[in-house]
Amino acid sequence: MSHPRDYDTGSFRQRLLGDMPVRPPFRATLAQPAPEKGVRGRTYRRLLASAMKLANDGRLVTVAEVAAASGVSRATAYRYFASRTQLISAIIDQSLGPVRRFESAATNGRERLQELFTKTFPRFREFEPHMRAALQLSLEHWALERSGLIDEEPFRRGHRVAILERAAAPLKSQMKEAEFRRLLCALSLVYGIESYVVLKDIWGSSNREVESIARWMADALIDAALRAGTTGSPRP
Repeated sequence: MSHPRDYDTGSFRQRLLGDMPVRPPFRATLAQPAPEKGVRGRTYRRLLASAMKLANDGRLVTVAEVAAASGVSRATAYRYFASRTQLISAIIDQSLGPVRRFESAATNGRERLQELFTKTFPRFREFEPHMRAALQLSLEHWALERSGLIDEEPFRRGHRVAILERAAAPLKSQMKEAEFRRLLCALSLVYGIESYVVLKDIWGSSNREVESIARWMADALIDAALRAGTTGSPRP
């Protein structure tokens, strides 16, 4: 016989909508400020250019490899990138800087999100190998943290939280705060390298198909969130 708690739809709705206390998003790792002038600026740009080139095959490169490719000593390279976390943060900042700064002029929430997906997914396509490398480091650090063997600051992903929240802001007034949060969580599963990993590696999708499916999913999620906001409860 099923336990009565199995049918506690009120508690289920609370968990689903996020009415219960939840952990806030992790603070995403930020790249260290880059020196801009003089010898330090030139050396930094040289190292970063080598790192971008090496990471173009999707492999997680090391500071030592970047030093060798740049023709500088390891000691010098480590003064600029003390860990793989700092190195991959700089690579991703260089790759996705325009994405993180994207601002839509539209006032409608749906239009803003559609524009975000349309304008920034080509950037994901261009720097897919670099984003895959960042995903590799994130997964490796997750495993090392669990086993207590991590020896560098963990690389945290999560810049998409602020990007999506900014784009979806006009929708916030059309639904409860918990429903808006659930929409952001759902969109974050679609917006990023994960769509490419699943659709290309499992389904053999083309880049165009990845972008089309991601936009379709975003639209469907917005519709679902707005319907739930109208009825006051999520669909079963």
